[in-house]
Amino acid sequence: MAPTIFIYKEYRFFFNSREENRKHVHIATSDGTAKFWMEPIISLADYYNLSSKQLTVLMKIVEGKKDEIIKAWNNHFKQ
Repeated sequence: MAPTIFIYKEYRFFFNSREENRKHVHIATSDGTAKFWMEPIISLADYYNLSSKQLTVLMKIVEGKKDEIIKAWNNHFKQ
């Protein structure tokens, strides 16, 4: 199960329900994917087929939506 948190332009932000416990968010687009850690600081964990420009845009979105992402994580995983 991979619940969508939100969609921004062509980017879908979501969780994978049966993955690791460390807070993170996945982003998918038709171009590729990325994964960002949410703690202890927001950082890029992994990506596939995205440009540095796209990754910079995604980092800014994740930083701006940090509270929303963490709240959705806590609600989904009942923390």
